[in-house]
Amino acid sequence: MPSLSTLIDNFNDGVIGPDWGNSYGGVTESGGVAHVPCTAGFAGLQTAYSWTFAGAAIFVKIGTVPAADTATEAYCGVLVNGDAGGTRIGFTIKSVGATLRMQSDSGYFDPDAVEIAYNATVHAFLRLSEDGTNVYWDTSPDGSTWTNRRTAPSPAWIAAAVDVCALDLSSHRDAGADDEATYDLFNTLSNGAVYTGTATGSALSTGTATGVRTAVGAITGSAQANAGVTGIATFHGSAVGSAQSDASAVSAGNEFPEVANLAAGRWDLRIEQGGTFIQTFTVTDVGFTWDGWSARAQIRTAPADSGALLLDLADYLTVTGAAVRLAIPAAITEALDRNGVWDLEMVNGPAVVRILEGKVRVSLEVTR
Repeated sequence: MPSLSTLIDNFNDGVIGPDWGNSYGGVTESGGVAHVPCTAGFAGLQTAYSWTFAGAAIFVKIGTVPAADTATEAYCGVLVNGDAGGTRIGFTIKSVGATLRMQSDSGYFDPDAVEIAYNATVHAFLRLSEDGTNVYWDTSPDGSTWTNRRTAPSPAWIAAAVDVCALDLSSHRDAGADDEATYDLFNTLSNGAVYTGTATGSALSTGTATGVRTAVGAITGSAQANAGVTGIATFHGSAVGSAQSDASAVSAGNEFPEVANLAAGRWDLRIEQGGTFIQTFTVTDVGFTWDGWSARAQIRTAPADSGALLLDLADYLTVTGAAVRLAIPAAITEALDRNGVWDLEMVNGPAVVRILEGKVRVSLEVTR
């Protein structure tokens, strides 16, 4: 039951990814955003009904909203759907009347819904979160500073339907000229371009990027993944099926300690519950060292303050020369029973550099 907190997409690869497998109505991805047609039909960027919103948090940037034109109903929405028809929770931006609606529907209706005047700048980002007690509807102009717009007790279906929820970014109108809603930066503020290499089996996968870019290498099986970058860049490599995987970044022509210029690279962790977890992250610049720096990292259910802490990794990080080693004992991973997100920061006095960020997938243990 993956948490919706772990769903991350900046819509920069030009492809509707597999996480959005229930999309409908001709949605597309281009120009760094997701395009959802607003027509007399219905369209939405939608996940499968296989996620959980319990203890989760999601946010997204609203790019373009449909025009009112001659419609009596034109809208776009960010809604988490439960397993019963009309059971849903989230936001609707109503173009006719320019209002932002915060709703918790049963039978497609919420008598206690809160509506405020919609402002595209003030309400550029929408965030919905749940903590086991309440649901919170928040808005932000920049994805960093949030204002709470509504708080209400969590409906029972959120806990009951933990693995049958779907997220729907939708749009519709009943009249007027066809246009669209656009969405961007889902659960991430990283907006770099993505270059991807993939391989299956015993293989080598390499991604290369120039400038401020993100290079991604992903492989499955007994394999190695490398991401090489030139200039000020970020990296991501992942290995599945190996007890230990190593990541390396090359920053040609970039002398450290200009490390502060680096953007966080994408690196997902796959942790086997009840097993020892070891990964090492190494900077390959000749002569580089992390001497004087310390490392810190956490796993949370969601980014920022809305995410509950699942595990503080500080005690399991070791900094040696150019390498940062993460070693989590089996007795600690045994307590992990849900997915989340993480990041890794290096600290040297007042300087803080976030070098990695990504999802955490927990493979639940069978043998006890």
